[in-house]
Order: sequence, then structure tokens, then C-alpha cells
Amino acid sequence: METRLRSIVKAVIWNLIGLSVMAVVGLVVTGSLTAGGVMAVINSVIGFTTYVIYERVWSRIHWGRSHG
Repeated sequence: METRLRSIVKAVIWNLIGLSVMAVVGLVVTGSLTAGGVMAVINSVIGFTTYVIYERVWSRIHWGRSHG
């Protein structure tokens, strides 16, 4: 079973990657660094929260795991 700390660290790293990508996409689409940054932050907060919940749910599902 994965610890909560591990799930959170994984989510933070993934979130930083997503934040960077979303900021660039927002900048390209809107032409504004501020608008791109706001879009990226909103996306990151939503993404972080849903990813942590998703990981915790899957950590309780035993299907597909090998033991031994």
C-alpha cells in the first residue's frame, strides 16, 4: 500500500509539470502571461485535488496487483 506522503509527493511533482504546460498553453492561446498563469493555477488546484483522491481510491483496490 502506498503512503499518503508518497501520494502527495507524486501529485506535487505531476502538478508542477502540468502547471508549466498549462501556463505555456494559456500564454499561447491568450497572449497574456497573467491570463495563462491564472488558468494554470486554477487547473493545478483542481488537478492536484482530484489526483490525490484518485490515487487514494486506487490504493484500496486490489485488482491487478501481484503479491509475492
